Amino acid sequence: MGLADLDQQQLDALAAGTTQAYAELQERGLSLDLTRGKPSAAQLDLSDELLTLPGAGRSRAADGTDVRNYGGQKGLPEIRAIFAELLGVEVDQLLAGDNSSLSLMHDTISWAVLHGVPGGDGPWFGRGVKFICPVPGYDRHFSILSSLGIEMVPVALGEHGPDVAEIAALVAADESIKGIWVVPTYANPTGAVYDEATTRALLEMPAAPDFRVFWDNAYALHHLTDTEHPPLDVLGLAEQAGHPDRVLVFASTSKISYAGAGVSFLASSPANLTWYLDHAAKRSIGPDKLNHLRHALWFRDADGVRRVMRRHRELLEPKFALVRAELERRLGGLGIASWTEPEGGYFVSLDVPDGTASRVVALARAAGIALTPAGASFPGGHDPRDRNIRIAPSFPPEAELAVAMEGLTTCVLLAALEQQGVVEV
Repeated sequence: MGLADLDQQQLDALAAGTTQAYAELQERGLSLDLTRGKPSAAQLDLSDELLTLPGAGRSRAADGTDVRNYGGQKGLPEIRAIFAELLGVEVDQLLAGDNSSLSLMHDTISWAVLHGVPGGDGPWFGRGVKFICPVPGYDRHFSILSSLGIEMVPVALGEHGPDVAEIAALVAADESIKGIWVVPTYANPTGAVYDEATTRALLEMPAAPDFRVFWDNAYALHHLTDTEHPPLDVLGLAEQAGHPDRVLVFASTSKISYAGAGVSFLASSPANLTWYLDHAAKRSIGPDKLNHLRHALWFRDADGVRRVMRRHRELLEPKFALVRAELERRLGGLGIASWTEPEGGYFVSLDVPDGTASRVVALARAAGIALTPAGASFPGGHDPRDRNIRIAPSFPPEAELAVAMEGLTTCVLLAALEQQGVVEV
């Protein structure tokens, strides 16, 4: 029975119980945080062998390179070989950088703005450049564009990716559209997985030579079920489509080893990599190869990474199960909310009644539960329907997560009852 099916007596009883539950929530003096998809302390502990590895004091790579010195812009071959296998790319098409793939993305777009990209007709600066942004999406992607004055064009994200026909029409009608963000596997925040048909369509559609697909494989290895979606050979597919320079693939170990001290990766066509390295050489005289070597020694091979990720799953899967169970227990069948059940990644996307997401977040904040701002998963922080809330279950311990979810569902109920005039605002 949905909320709309309840008679007045049932509504009054639900309102009284929800109001009382919220008052008790406020009295608890909570300070809980569901804002960001950060690894928990227990997850970070999985990588502590990095600090005490036998042979971690080695200063030379397998090819004799002294990793303490300058140089090696492409990164250490050992770590590139491991992640080339995991990401489904060729070793010579993969670069290893410092700890943040977000930095690689920022640099790449910044250099495109300043200098243009291979195949283009000059810098993007001053040309009113726009990007397609599937929504809900990753707020940090949007922040990069916003900081560079790039206009964002939202397109709805489906279970297997956005509607490429819609994107193709937009690109055909507006030559200032130069790129699109893609989180292809376990998208932030919905958990969507781009299928091969959608990917091929995106790579085959007509577009300007300097149109780029920013393919952020942030969660490619972050499985939560036995159904593990392997990364698509997107560079191979781009070459088959006749657009080898269209795709820039990004990834990192940020949620595999240490979030703040991992290794980032960029894979692309030879032309794009030459372009990237030319500009990178003016920014840095090489990445942290000591950290590359340390990770290569610890992982040993691709299966070593997979073993680590299975241990992450053991810690994360119960938290996602807890979130699903609490949403179903408190909101299931009422017809006021829907949520994703991702097979991997770091988030659950919750949709509440239109016009109430901001109110839910405010109610939660007043009760000591911090949530990502409503609308954060949309360009400019504006969700036109004010309904989407991103839940990040990874960081808090399970006991705290249970309390936070009980509180969040109470706030969703209270905001829905307020909207219907059952509870006075």
